[in-house]
Amino acid sequence: MSRESRMFAGILLVVLPSVMYGGLTLLSMLTGNTPGYSDNPLRQNLWRAGHAHAGVYLVLSLVMLRYVDEAVLSPFWKWLARSGAPIAAILIPAAFFLSVLSPSSTRPNGLMNLAYIGALFLAAAVLSLGVDLIRAARRMER
Repeated sequence: MSRESRMFAGILLVVLPSVMYGGLTLLSMLTGNTPGYSDNPLRQNLWRAGHAHAGVYLVLSLVMLRYVDEAVLSPFWKWLARSGAPIAAILIPAAFFLSVLSPSSTRPNGLMNLAYIGALFLAAAVLSLGVDLIRAARRMER
C-alpha cells in the first residue's frame, strides 16, 4: 500500500468514530422525543439518510484504497479514485443535514445541491477505478 493510501486509510479510520457519535446523537434525539426532530419527519428522514450515507461511503473509501495502488491511472485519476468517495462522504451527508437545519423546515433548502456535487465525485471515483481494474485484469489475461 502506498504512503498516500495508508495516510488516507488512517484518516478515515480516525474519522469513523464521529459517524458513530452521530448515530448515537440521532438515536438519543429520536428516543428522547427532541422537539424539532421527532416531530419533523422530513428532518428525521434526511438526517437518518445523511448518517447512513456517511458510514457507507467511509467504508467504501477504505475498500477502494486497497485497489487504487493496483490501478494504472494518471496522478489526477489516482487522486480522484483515492479521494472521491471520502469527498462524497462529506458532501452528501452535509447536504442532507444542512438542507433542513431549521427545526421547522418543511422542504430542503439550496444546500441540497451539495449532494449532487458529492454524487459526481463518487461516480467519477468508482467508475475510473472500476474501469481501470477491468482493463488491468484484461491485460493480465494476455
